[in-house]
Amino acid sequence: MFMFNVKTNEKVHWIGLTRNEMREHVAKLGQPHFRADQIYNWIYSGKIKSFQSMANIPKSFRTVLGQTSGIHPLSLVKITGEDSSLTRKFLFRLSTGEMIESVLMQEGNRITVCLSSQVGCAMDCDFCATAKMGFQKNLSVGEIVDQFLFLQQESEKKITNVVFMGMGEPFLNYARVIKAADLLNQSDGIDLGARRITISTVGIIPRIKQFSKEGHRYKLAISLNGTTQNQRLQTMPAAKKYPIHKLIDAAKNYYETAKRFPTFEYVLMNNLNDRTTDAENLIKLIGNLPCKVNLIPYNEIGGTYKRPSHDRLTRFINALKNVPFTVTVRWSNGTEIDAGCGQLAVNAGGSVQS
Repeated sequence: MFMFNVKTNEKVHWIGLTRNEMREHVAKLGQPHFRADQIYNWIYSGKIKSFQSMANIPKSFRTVLGQTSGIHPLSLVKITGEDSSLTRKFLFRLSTGEMIESVLMQEGNRITVCLSSQVGCAMDCDFCATAKMGFQKNLSVGEIVDQFLFLQQESEKKITNVVFMGMGEPFLNYARVIKAADLLNQSDGIDLGARRITISTVGIIPRIKQFSKEGHRYKLAISLNGTTQNQRLQTMPAAKKYPIHKLIDAAKNYYETAKRFPTFEYVLMNNLNDRTTDAENLIKLIGNLPCKVNLIPYNEIGGTYKRPSHDRLTRFINALKNVPFTVTVRWSNGTEIDAGCGQLAVNAGGSVQS
């Protein structure tokens, strides 16, 4: 039947489809356009879990929908963290069997979800747990958006912010990540403000340039984690293809083209990039580029890299006082359940890494 994927005989899922794509589907099923509008509203605004909950759709059509298609491309496997916890981690299974993780975080009135864009990651950053999984596949638009919808159902409050900082390199799944962000942003659907959506990258320069040229209103975050080319190469193999001076040029082009501040993420690792001289080099590297720098004390994953001592962190932070750019320190929540920045990973068997 129409809503089956002919190649795999798997049900096609509605989450991830735009309003126009839904209209095309219902037309081929012999239904009027307004049925697609009803489905769209139920899925993206109604928090429903089954077609049978769509009260204004005829029962006969609900039966057809259930037989020929699905709503959720993900299934929830496990939630780590108590309902009252400020940070909870969610383990999902894809219809093809792979596993991914997402994180729900609360800080005051700010409710943030960290979404994955790939199963595993090909960037091989030496300090990141996800890199140990290797790259398995890109997520579909529906698999990305479904993470948000599941977490919104679990959250007592409305989600206020989305960061694409979970598993994977978002800019290596560029088209689907942008489409997912667009669905999150749609005013007639989920209606999350564009400035509340941040897309992170290790520094895929061609995609940064494309992102700038296309004029997307979403925030851009770039993982810097070093102040020299050699320093970045120690932990980030992608620096070989995308050298630091060209990365800074791409960030400047983003600011000049999009008229928006880029954010540099800087993970502080003991005796690697946390010296006072590193802070001084960071100031020289950024120069007069209007931007924001997020300092992230390293979240340990049991390897050789360690979080700097309090004294080393304090000296580094103090060295960045009175700089011409904004500096913040981001202490990752949820490190006790391996839900902090760089800690997301599932092993080959699909269980959470410990």
